[in-house]
This record gives sequence, structure tokens and C-alpha cells, in this order.
Amino acid sequence: MSESTATLEARAPMEARLTQLSMQQALNRALDEVLSTDPKTLVFGEDCGQLGGVFRITDGLQTKHGDTRVFDTPLAESGILGMSVGLAMAGFHPIPEVQFDGFAYPAINQIVCQIARMNYRSRGTLPMPITLRVPSFGGIRAPEHHGESLEALFAHVPGLKVVSPSDPHDAYHLLKYAASRPDPVIFMEPKSRYWQKGDVDTADGGSLTGARVVRPGRHLTLVAWGAMVARCLQVAELAAEDGIDVEVLDLRWLKPIDAATLATSVGKTRRAVVVHEAPLTSGLGAEVAQLITQSCFDTLKAPVERVTGFDVPYPSGDLEDEYIPNIDRILLGIQRVLEYRRG
Repeated sequence: MSESTATLEARAPMEARLTQLSMQQALNRALDEVLSTDPKTLVFGEDCGQLGGVFRITDGLQTKHGDTRVFDTPLAESGILGMSVGLAMAGFHPIPEVQFDGFAYPAINQIVCQIARMNYRSRGTLPMPITLRVPSFGGIRAPEHHGESLEALFAHVPGLKVVSPSDPHDAYHLLKYAASRPDPVIFMEPKSRYWQKGDVDTADGGSLTGARVVRPGRHLTLVAWGAMVARCLQVAELAAEDGIDVEVLDLRWLKPIDAATLATSVGKTRRAVVVHEAPLTSGLGAEVAQLITQSCFDTLKAPVERVTGFDVPYPSGDLEDEYIPNIDRILLGIQRVLEYRRG
């Protein structure tokens, strides 16, 4: 058998497992499979039942699994999350949806004072296996309250885990993984990437914990999560045209942060730029920068740079283009780090 024939035959099983899906389709499939395998799973939220969700993430699930397992709720986020607490205490595995990230604020009391603390408060007798789906970040030019970046708020709360996928493959596997956890997980879905298509290997998710290097490089590490990962990959390709080899690290888990992979990447490149949509002040990029400094202080060639949203309310409509870090702003951040000289 020739080498080329053997290679093709070895590759065939892998290609057979790959499916082209949008992130919306990947999330829908993940929910369908979780509902099929776990009779205690319930999916609910505003318009999640008959309509299938405003982004159609739950499309067809009520028809397949019934209106007692996939159902609509009143327009009351505090009620949605309060009900989730009671269901978890009764042994169910709730997967509630907050329709838009800006709608999460009315439910903060339930998230912080009940969901995050119940397991601690009950000394482990009342776990909270709740996966809260939150369509997150901007990029769709929606009205006010329909685009936010709340990861720092959630990550600050003890008892919560926070994760944000950046592509369909991770969206499929991380949602299934989150739904299997005994702890509450805030699942932040980058809504501007819902229609991005990509290969999904439904049989092998790879490592589902920690960060992931999505593009290796030598000169600098771009650290991002959610929708900003795709933008950083675009930036890396443009930087390569000028001979700058950029590594892109998808943080994925925002609580807990994979400090070891972060240190390994920046320890190699010795420079870092953190990119996120949230405002600069007290954004999660500050925590990431501190972790990098703590591990790589002796070898860093420049201070950690942050390219972020501005310290203003998240704007609506066309103003998003001025607020969200764009390619030019990220390239300027890279330039500042590369041109930094001590003394």
C-alpha cells in the first residue's frame, strides 16, 4: 500500500466524524443530546419553547421532547433563575436561558445569593447543577441592554464557573460538558458568532478544561475569549504579512482561568496583549494581566497591554463599531508592546 493511500485511509474515519455546523446549530444539537440522555434536564426561558428562542438555539426541541421539558417562561428573569434554584434542589438539571446578557441584571440576586452559594450554605447537600445560557457580547447592532460583556461580574462571584466558546466545535462540546457538571456554570455564548460555520467533531471534543492555543506563534501572545478570538486570528494573519508571528490563546474558561497554559504561552513569546469587549477598568483583562505578571515577571519584554471596550455604557446600534476592539486597535496594541524599550 502506498504512503498516500495509507494516509487517506487513516484520515477517512476522522473526516467521517466532522460535520459543518454553525454555532447556533452546534448549540441546538448539544441541547438535544443532553435532553435525550438525561431525563432530569429541563430547558426553559423567554420564547425558548414554541418559538425556539430569539436566536433559534432551542428550535424544534419542544416538539421533540415535549412542553414539560422545554418551555416558555414569563418575562421575569428573577423568576426564571429563582425557579432554577428550586428545580435544582428537587433533583433536576435546569438549563435556563436569559434571552440577552443585559437582561441578567434583574436576576443578580438569585445568581449571587442563591445559585452561587447554595452548595456552600448547605454543606454540599444541595448542589446547583444549573447551566445558565447567556447570549453575550455585542456585534449585532442591537438596542440598549441587548449587548453587554458581564464576564468580570460573574467571574468575581465565588461558587460560579464561567465559560465562553469561540467556535462551533467548542460550543457543542463545552455546553454538553457544562451541563454534566454538579456546579453552576455561566455559559456565555458570543451572539455575533451564532452564524459562523465550522467543523465539529462530535465524537472527540479534545480537552474541555482550560485554555487552548488556536494559533501558535513566537513573538507575542494575543489572549482573548468569545467573539474576540476570531478577530485576533484575523489580526495574527495580518501581522504575519509584516513578519510578526503572533500566538492566539483562547482562554475559554474565565473562571477558573487556566493560569498554567497562560504562563506557558507568554513564557515562550515574552509579550502579551489581552483583548476583550468589556470596559477597561476592572475588566477581566486586569486579572489576566496580573496572572501573566506573577508567572512571567522576570522574562517579560514589555508590560502586558490591554485592548478593550471603553469605560462607557455598552452602546447600541452603529456606535458598536467604535466601541468594540477592531483590527486597527489590536494592531496598535501589538505595535506598542513590540516597540517598548526599558529605561
